[in-house]
Amino acid sequence: MIDMAEENLESVQETTETFDVIYSCLRCGTNVSNTELSRLPEIKCICGFRVFTKTRPPVVKTVKAI
Repeated sequence: MIDMAEENLESVQETTETFDVIYSCLRCGTNVSNTELSRLPEIKCICGFRVFTKTRPPVVKTVKAI
C-alpha cells in the first residue's frame, strides 16, 4: 500500500509543474516574474508604470502548411 501512495504522490508532483511567466515593463524594461507580481498589492513596476508586456521565449516555432 505504501508503494501505491508513493506512485500517486509522484504523479501529482509531475502534473503540478508550473511555468513562470516573465513580464517586462513597457517604460523601463525591467523583467518581473508572475510570482513577484502576485505578491504585491498592486500590479505596478518599481518605476511606477502599470503597463507590462509578456516576454516571448527565444524559441521559434515552425508550422507545416497543409
